[in-house]
Amino acid sequence: MSYMDKELLCSECGFTFTFTADNQETFASMGYTNDPKSCALCRAARRVGNNNSSGFSSYRPRREMFPAVCAQCGKDTEVTFQPRYGRRVYCSNCYNKVTTRSY
Repeated sequence: MSYMDKELLCSECGFTFTFTADNQETFASMGYTNDPKSCALCRAARRVGNNNSSGFSSYRPRREMFPAVCAQCGKDTEVTFQPRYGRRVYCSNCYNKVTTRSY
């Protein structure tokens, strides 16, 4: 299939950018069916600003973490919820052991 350069409007900065024929061919080979919504500069800024270890951007804000002490091993840990008095909190290793059932 023959591709032609397209002028697109960036949804983030509002400037027009060129979606080249080579880029269109690359996008098609990766299975993408839609045109990009943002320019290369905005995509790069989002990747750098996100600082995600996988290299892919995520629009989800970081979760608030709360300090806790594991009820089983006594190790200091962090959990995604506010621990309440009288409720057991486990570190990830102990939680996996507690929740694993043998049938």
